[in-house]
Amino acid sequence: MKIKLGIIMDSIESINIKKDSSFAILLKAQKRNYKIYYMKIKHLYKKNNIAYANSRIIKVYANNKKWFKYVKKKTIILNKLNVILMRKNPPVNLNFIYSTYILDNLKKTTLLINNAKHLRNYNEKLITLKFPNIIPKTLISKKYKDIKKFLKKEKDIILKPMNEMGGSSIFRVQNNDINSSVIIENMTKNQKKFCIAQKFIPEIKNGDRRILIINNKVIPYCLCRIPKKGEIRGNLAAGGKGKVEKISKKHFKIIQPILKFLKKKKIFFSGLDLIGNKLTEINITSPTGIQEIEKYSKFKICSLFLNELEKLISKN
Repeated sequence: MKIKLGIIMDSIESINIKKDSSFAILLKAQKRNYKIYYMKIKHLYKKNNIAYANSRIIKVYANNKKWFKYVKKKTIILNKLNVILMRKNPPVNLNFIYSTYILDNLKKTTLLINNAKHLRNYNEKLITLKFPNIIPKTLISKKYKDIKKFLKKEKDIILKPMNEMGGSSIFRVQNNDINSSVIIENMTKNQKKFCIAQKFIPEIKNGDRRILIINNKVIPYCLCRIPKKGEIRGNLAAGGKGKVEKISKKHFKIIQPILKFLKKKKIFFSGLDLIGNKLTEINITSPTGIQEIEKYSKFKICSLFLNELEKLISKN
């Protein structure tokens, strides 16, 4: 059977094909003779409770100058696809949320990776609150006095937005910082917008670790992202340096309750972020790190991804 795969992502014209995880999956899928339907959120619509997309059938190439080709435009009923990968990067804004409603209630014969309900309900930063024993001390608030009180108690904190990615708008604030008030005002948009405050984890100097999980199988290698000098953000998009290492027994033990949760919720693909022994994020929106881990470990993540996908398709 020729598998029909739909992918919802950001503009394919602007990706970095040497790092993009979605592109790596598409290349491997094409080698397996999948038919690929490319879409953006703006291409989705629903009519009479049937979900459609103004898609484009594409070919992809491992070529830095020409990495894709539009074969033809195709308006499709999403239920005609075997699988849809929802790989739209944050920010998780209203358009993103509305798209999950369009993607709701697809037939069981069409897999959606990850489930629209979970994408809507499990913010990648807030989902960590389900595991209070393994996260840093955390406050969610838009109130100036609440954050100031938290800062006074913890003395050294991180402030970050709830719906961004790549280390965008992350601030370290210390109790004696003369700019603390203006930072809080800006992060909360003068108490109109929620943000996250967490106790600073000094182990960030040794990097944060991205652990990938596919259909409850833990990739045995993780991507360690080390901040550049003078930085607190390990994100590669913020200039962090990546290195690949085997997952330690200690970290494997720490993530066991998360694995149980992911299995129960049938979340197919996720990326966990650990700093030291603390969980800071569970990314189910658009986990990255595939190409970096594959390159330096030789572990075939994309093959495992498609193998697990095909098992689920065959059950349908």
